[in-house]
Amino acid sequence: MSSSPDGRPTVLVVDDETEVADVLALKIRERYETRVAYGGREALESMDETVDAVLLDRRMPDVHGDDVLAEIRDRGHDCVVVMTTAVDPELNILEMDFDDYLSKPIETETLLSTLDTQLDSRQSGDPKLEEFFSVVSKLEVLESELTPAELADSDEYEHRKREAEELGRELQETHPDFDEIVDTFRDIGRN
Repeated sequence: MSSSPDGRPTVLVVDDETEVADVLALKIRERYETRVAYGGREALESMDETVDAVLLDRRMPDVHGDDVLAEIRDRGHDCVVVMTTAVDPELNILEMDFDDYLSKPIETETLLSTLDTQLDSRQSGDPKLEEFFSVVSKLEVLESELTPAELADSDEYEHRKREAEELGRELQETHPDFDEIVDTFRDIGRN
């Protein structure tokens, strides 16, 4: 993980609504070095190897957040990406390469806890732990927003649920404090 000159992780806040972007940056600036981009195009211009995490709005008029995410990954950036959005999630999020999904408005504690958890899991150097948190986050978002009938109709949802269970069993064997890590993750006040 790269970090700013003062040792803090760098977070790029991306939102086409300047007030929303500025408020999100204000909420995290004491803990993280922050940069702000007011749209998808500006976000892509601001991306470099020093960015540790991106708070990425999903619906932006110039370049959609889904396209920004795809371009970030295509360029080889392995930073944490947290989608921040007022868009209700759909099953297609299971296929997207982000780490977490937060619905606006986002409480400060939720934002900080999410960034802390995701950056800590990335810093652990264990790709299985990173994958576990990414999958579980997506499942929890979908479970909170979709009906059981909608979820039952999705083979991808069932596949990802089994994947999370298998990863959880593997991680329990390799991480003695895994249950504590999961409890901390679940304690994050999700919207």
